Amino acid sequence: MDNKKLAELLYPNITKTIEYYENEAYPKRKLPEGAKVTRLAPSPTGFIHLGNLYGAFVDERLAHQSGGVFLLRIEDTDEKRKVEGSVETIITSLEYFGLKFDEGAGIEGETGDYGPYFQSNRAEIYQCCAKYLVEIGRAYPCFCSEEELEELRKAQADENVNTGYYGKWARDRNLSLEEVKEHLNNNEEFVIRFRSEGTEEGTFEIYDAIRGRLSNPENYQDIVMLKTNGIPTYHFAHVVDDHLMGITHVVRGEEWLSTLPVHYEIFKAIGWETPVYCHTAHLMKMDNGTKRKLSKRKDPELGLGYYREQGYHPKAVREYLLTILNSNFEEWRMENPDSPIDDFQFTLAKMSNSGALFDLDKLNNICKDVLLKIPAAEIYEFLLSWANEYKKEAFELLKSNKDEVIKLLSVGRDGNNPRKDLMYCEQIFDFISYYFDEYFKIVDNYPENINEEEAKKLLKAYLNTYDHRDDQSQWFEKIRVIASENGYAAKPKDYKKNPDMYKGHVGDVSTAIRIAIIGRASSPDVWELQQIMGEEKTRRRIEKAIH
Repeated sequence: MDNKKLAELLYPNITKTIEYYENEAYPKRKLPEGAKVTRLAPSPTGFIHLGNLYGAFVDERLAHQSGGVFLLRIEDTDEKRKVEGSVETIITSLEYFGLKFDEGAGIEGETGDYGPYFQSNRAEIYQCCAKYLVEIGRAYPCFCSEEELEELRKAQADENVNTGYYGKWARDRNLSLEEVKEHLNNNEEFVIRFRSEGTEEGTFEIYDAIRGRLSNPENYQDIVMLKTNGIPTYHFAHVVDDHLMGITHVVRGEEWLSTLPVHYEIFKAIGWETPVYCHTAHLMKMDNGTKRKLSKRKDPELGLGYYREQGYHPKAVREYLLTILNSNFEEWRMENPDSPIDDFQFTLAKMSNSGALFDLDKLNNICKDVLLKIPAAEIYEFLLSWANEYKKEAFELLKSNKDEVIKLLSVGRDGNNPRKDLMYCEQIFDFISYYFDEYFKIVDNYPENINEEEAKKLLKAYLNTYDHRDDQSQWFEKIRVIASENGYAAKPKDYKKNPDMYKGHVGDVSTAIRIAIIGRASSPDVWELQQIMGEEKTRRRIEKAIH
């Protein structure tokens, strides 16, 4: 077989050479020594998930810590899976979490010298590389129909051998030039298959930056590189793109480990150096005492949309993800409580290779710590922006009560033992919603020792003595008096010593007042909240509880 003639026969219109793309179109990047080039390469399916973000943080840190490049490539060669608007969703979702690309696909177009960054616009490049592989005898046309391939699988099943297109089962592997011409003259469709030189028994070793040295079975399958429409499969496209775009580190999930032999062999066949592969562990969660993978069907928290709809602050999500990305991050944070997160030296060596455990409760706890360091005015702006998108009916209330909302968010955040009860916008709004009459509701019951009639009696006494000008100590002293006059211990310790002498203690009385004003048995300091709400609203709430 004259492979050069075969290549010309299959691709007469491809005139550029692989050398042209390597040396002229995509010359080697001029970057500092040790700089890493990484890429996020999602499919535009409309669903971007936590795993994408998890991997993207690795990409971004590797690139930016080393003075390299972080790019976005869209792997859109599968027309059936494309979803309108999904590229915008990918870009805006990642930007929300503070991830910005140095080059690649963008909402307004592409940025960078190594495009196109949409694989669907790179067909000629792939065909050039496929033509080269045909020329050197490492690729060939296959004219098998789906029906013929199905018959092949049945025959392999009958013989109890591995299924696939390889060895003696590769029908079109050794077609002559005349046979190829005959198929073409009959206008038969064809794919381009890679001619593997691996064996079923063979193995090879490769270094994975997260998992260390891996021993893998060789690829022995003649996989499809180009489909009948001339568009590549993922296996071929990513090899070509990663090489020509100068990608140094490929970060992807462990589900791709099984395809590593194919990719490794294609790189070697063309004569290209393989990038450093970094196969991340699956994101897991505990479910009834057992670990399992996060599931799109079962776990809403897998989708990034969940965090935006709930209003998680991007700084908190980033902080949390670093705790599961690098095992030494929490220790670093304890030693550097006020340092910017980018001061942390991320490293692949500290990544887990056995399943990263995602814990929503731990994320919420980290949110409390992160939000405590963000000024209340900044939290207000974040809350307002969230409400404008996800809680329209509350937006105007938040906007028109800006000063009061900032004060509500500020209560108890100073001092040696600050409040840590703000987590994400949905929860924050619920937490302060008592301020707005439109959202106020009684959530909790009065203490068990105070019935409705008793509560009304205590609230009447409170209303009669209430003076909005009282400072905090004057205010609480009046509550002590009300407690004593109505059979309650003025101090909880007095009640503890002699419980039979009292109906309860001053804390029960103040809880009844708190519920009438705030609607909840637990809240920040009631005196402070009353000062923010104002006398009229405070009196109105108590009167409503009495009547």
